[in-house]
Amino acid sequence: MNAHLAILDATRPVITLVEDDPGVRRSVQLLLQAKGYDVRSYASSNALLADPIALGAACLVTDYLMPEIDGIGVLQGLRNSGWKGPAVLVSAYHSARMVELATRQGFASVIEKPLREHCLVDTVSRLIAESR
Repeated sequence: MNAHLAILDATRPVITLVEDDPGVRRSVQLLLQAKGYDVRSYASSNALLADPIALGAACLVTDYLMPEIDGIGVLQGLRNSGWKGPAVLVSAYHSARMVELATRQGFASVIEKPLREHCLVDTVSRLIAESR
């Protein structure tokens, strides 16, 4: 039975989550896991960019403002390593200028904090479906 569960887990899309706030990170991780995703979460952008497993993700969800490297830098680092998946930027500092910059840098969507659960889940589901 455990082997069967491992096979099921291997078929779940992997979401890479980068969020420096532990409470937000855990809540988003639990939300996406409840919707059937395998979530690999990172407390820092440097931790994500140092992990080669992150390149296997179906989608990136990243906070914008973080201490080391901002969310735009995270996506640039992944793209420089060859990752081609869709990305979602989450920010409490939402503005037309920031959305324009994020879109030019390759983000498929920008979502404003505080997060509305359905908005994040619907966006991630749509982006994964479109990228298949």
